[in-house]
Amino acid sequence: MKVLTEATLRAEFKNIIPSRYYVDAEALITPSARQYLKDKNVELIVKNKERKEEKIENDNKPSNSSNDKITPIYVSYYSGGTFEKKPEYMTQIYGNKLVYKDNNRIIFRGKLDSFQSQILELQVYVHSKKIDKLIKELDEILNFTRKILRAEVLNEELNEMRVLELDEQQLRDMSHNPKKYFGIDHILPNYKMGGIIIKLNSLRSSVREVEISAIKAFRKEEIQRLDIIKALNRLSSAIYIMMCKFKAGLYK
Repeated sequence: MKVLTEATLRAEFKNIIPSRYYVDAEALITPSARQYLKDKNVELIVKNKERKEEKIENDNKPSNSSNDKITPIYVSYYSGGTFEKKPEYMTQIYGNKLVYKDNNRIIFRGKLDSFQSQILELQVYVHSKKIDKLIKELDEILNFTRKILRAEVLNEELNEMRVLELDEQQLRDMSHNPKKYFGIDHILPNYKMGGIIIKLNSLRSSVREVEISAIKAFRKEEIQRLDIIKALNRLSSAIYIMMCKFKAGLYK
C-alpha cells in the first residue's frame, strides 16, 4: 500500500504547486500530508476503480455549480477519501468507514456469521430428534456468539464470560476433567458415536477457526481484543462440555 507523506508532497511540489493532486483509492494519506495540501490550496482527487476519478476533498475551492457538489456519505478507512456510494468491493468496518471486503476484521465477522449458521443447522437436526435440553443449550451458545459479534462491531468491552450458566473456572475445570464431572474419559470422536456428537465436534473445531481469524484481525504490535479471544476459548470449552454431557446421557 502506498503511503503519501508531507515529505513526499514537499519534494514533488518543489518546483511547481498543482491545483489538483491525484491519488489511488488504496493510498494511505497521513494527516500532515492532508493538511499540507489544504495549506497549499491543492484539491485532492482519489482515483476510483468504478469511476475515472472522485473528488474527496473540495474544501479549498468553492463550486460554481450545485451539480459539482459532492455529499460524502462513506469514508475510506485507508486513504480518508470520501464516497457518495459504497463501492461493491468495500464494506463498513464501523460507522461510515469503508474497508475492502478481504479486511481481516471483515473476515472474522464472516467466520462468526458462518458459525451461527452451523448452530442453527444443528438446532434443526436436534429438533428432529426431540432433544429439547440440547436445543436450549444451543440457544445459549448462539446468543453468546451474537454478543461476541456485537462487542466487536460496536467496539464494546465483552465482560460476560458465562456460558451454559457456567463461569470461566467451571468451564475450564469441566472441560479438562470429564471423568470427574461426567464419568467419562476424554472424547476421541468416531463416526460410531452418531450424528449429534460429530456435529457438535464440528462446531467445536469451527470455534478454533474463528479464534485464529480473531488473532489475525487483532494482531498489531501486540494482541488487541483479548476479551474476544478469551470468549472464543470459553465457547470452545462449552461445546466440548456439551459433547461430554451428550455422551454421558445427560440430555435424556
